[in-house]
Amino acid sequence: MSAQTVVVDTPSTAAAVQAKIAWRAPVLYLGVALLSLVVFALGTDPDATTTFMVASANDFVTIAPFAVPSQLTALLLSSVALVLAGWAAWATSRRIDVPVWLPITFGGLVLLAFLVWVMAGNTNALPLTILLAGALTLSVPLVFGALAGMLCERSGIINIAIEGQLLGGAFLAVVVGSLTGNAYAGMIAAPLAGALVGWVLVTFAVRYRIDQIIVGVVLNVLVIGLTNYLFSTLLTDNPQTLNSPPRLPTLPIPVLSQIPVIGPVLFNHSLVIYLMYIAVAVLQVMVFRSRWGLRMRSVGEHPKAADTVGINVNRTRVRNTVLGGAVAGLGGAALVAAGLAFTKELTSGKGYIALAAMILGRWSPRGALAAALLFGFADSLRRVLGNLGSPIPSEFLAMLPYLATIFAVAGLVGRVRAPAAEGIPYVK
Repeated sequence: MSAQTVVVDTPSTAAAVQAKIAWRAPVLYLGVALLSLVVFALGTDPDATTTFMVASANDFVTIAPFAVPSQLTALLLSSVALVLAGWAAWATSRRIDVPVWLPITFGGLVLLAFLVWVMAGNTNALPLTILLAGALTLSVPLVFGALAGMLCERSGIINIAIEGQLLGGAFLAVVVGSLTGNAYAGMIAAPLAGALVGWVLVTFAVRYRIDQIIVGVVLNVLVIGLTNYLFSTLLTDNPQTLNSPPRLPTLPIPVLSQIPVIGPVLFNHSLVIYLMYIAVAVLQVMVFRSRWGLRMRSVGEHPKAADTVGINVNRTRVRNTVLGGAVAGLGGAALVAAGLAFTKELTSGKGYIALAAMILGRWSPRGALAAALLFGFADSLRRVLGNLGSPIPSEFLAMLPYLATIFAVAGLVGRVRAPAAEGIPYVK
């Protein structure tokens, strides 16, 4: 009879095999909360006040601008943020999952403390409604670009060419809108340019199996060069005919647009912003709750297994990349929706910012929306504070979304993992 070794599962043994506690997020919370307390609260003039304006002319209820004591308000907000940071540290020590609302609430408190501090003693009122509405408007091209990247990479194609797709969509929207005198015609034409760039990308990636990152970078350079050439030769010589697009009309939603704060921010925009709402909601359901989404994700994660059950891997990748390009082209139309004329390199790197938003949002439509709103809010804040005469240099404010992304990826959203088969050509 052979001897057997019996292993007794004692509490100490179970504790030894538990995963190591990740302290990055709690430490980051505590550091930011202490920074807010020291700089935004204690560093504010005790006699200063901060004035906020939250009403607009068409609201149901008229809300007059109101002032708050700057130091006391920043102290209260920072203290609550510090309590949340302590609670997050306690929950982490007990291996309790931190709820989703905590980082959102924590970020909102610190942001409000920052606004109170930066506007302390300023004779102008901070227009919160204009700030938030501007953040939404500026984030729309980023949302469409991030959705385009998500559609491509979920099926296994790395889309570095979002910049070129946005730029091509904006160019075609301006030209078609100017020729027809109809902004909606330009908005319909814009996805065609993005889809064309996506088709070229996926053709080289699937048929010729060329490195997808190299192809994407080359396509960006190609579109930039082509649009710059056409701008210098055609649009500059015929600005009234080819570079004077009409503005997309504002379509306020009855009743909803008159709700204080929420109405002007969410329900008083042009059609392209409402299409963004629909695109995020539809794709969130389709990607994670439909047969089409399951097939797309299987192609991006394990193409051989998908092929085994009868899914055409390369055809799925081609369709999704072209669709993603069309979505990015619509984002290009959003860039010029206000009737802006086309200029050289109009996108100014927004395609790469959209790519970062997609990664920060963990390749999901809802996450991409949240990340793009972060960038849009920082850009809107830079513009509003610049117009109000903020003492903070605008160059520093322009750095905020990128710094926030670094901190978020490093500690707040945890480890992110791309689809396993992205960038890998599939040969049957």
